[in-house]
Amino acid sequence: MKLIIDSGSTKTDWIALDAQNDVLFETQTQGLNPQVLSDAILEERIINNYDLYRKRKSVNYIHFYGAGCGTKPPRVLLKKVLKSIFPSARIEVKEDTYAAVYAATEPGEKSIVCILGTGSNCSYFDGQEVEQRVDSLGYILMDDGSGNYFGRQLLRDYYFNKIPEKMAAVFEESFDLSSESIKTNLYKKSNPNTYLATFARFLIENKENEYSQALIKKGFDLFARHQILQFDNAKSLPIHFIGSIAFYLKDELTEVLNDLGLTIGNVHKKPIDGLVEYHLKMS
Repeated sequence: MKLIIDSGSTKTDWIALDAQNDVLFETQTQGLNPQVLSDAILEERIINNYDLYRKRKSVNYIHFYGAGCGTKPPRVLLKKVLKSIFPSARIEVKEDTYAAVYAATEPGEKSIVCILGTGSNCSYFDGQEVEQRVDSLGYILMDDGSGNYFGRQLLRDYYFNKIPEKMAAVFEESFDLSSESIKTNLYKKSNPNTYLATFARFLIENKENEYSQALIKKGFDLFARHQILQFDNAKSLPIHFIGSIAFYLKDELTEVLNDLGLTIGNVHKKPIDGLVEYHLKMS
């Protein structure tokens, strides 16, 4: 049995294929980002899934694509955890950029591929290889235009009284905005980046508000200038996107890119289906 896995910081999609490449089951766990989670938490999130635990000894190959897997140490950690659960499996761990590339591009197509979900990322694909010029320093210093970026900005603006009064009242009704709750989630609990990203839903639901439009476009403009425009040929290539933020805010994203002379390409909410198609072609 083969497992194809696409993992973000918020959730992880799993698809199991049999020897004939037919789908055995699909399931989902919480996110498995090895940069922000311990090996114990990673293991717990996997073995608590009934389908995965029940079939763990039947798995002979794992293709894992995940957030937080851009450098060797977290890949080694995750591979160790997966091997302890799926002892018979040959395991391949790659960063989520590759999942985005395989899902969004045509074979051999030169393009720029971006991730805008809980976090954000951007790579150049020359049709064969992926080039990423900026190493991510995580959600505190980077991740412009992502879910956790927008959540962080909303919380700051709320506490600095920068959100319009009526919108702020709705925000208060939607979330626990007490300082104690916010600080506990940010500084004492796991996955603070995922916690911040939960607030992005409010921005999407209220995106027609003038305040929201300004914040959304500011985040996307920062992302484009810091990430996409680092590539000299960006204006001559399609810019593909993977992730819920890009998917639900496609109109605003398109407007920002057009203003910068960039061309939006494919926009997918999640790459798992495209990943399966890619691996079927390669098998």
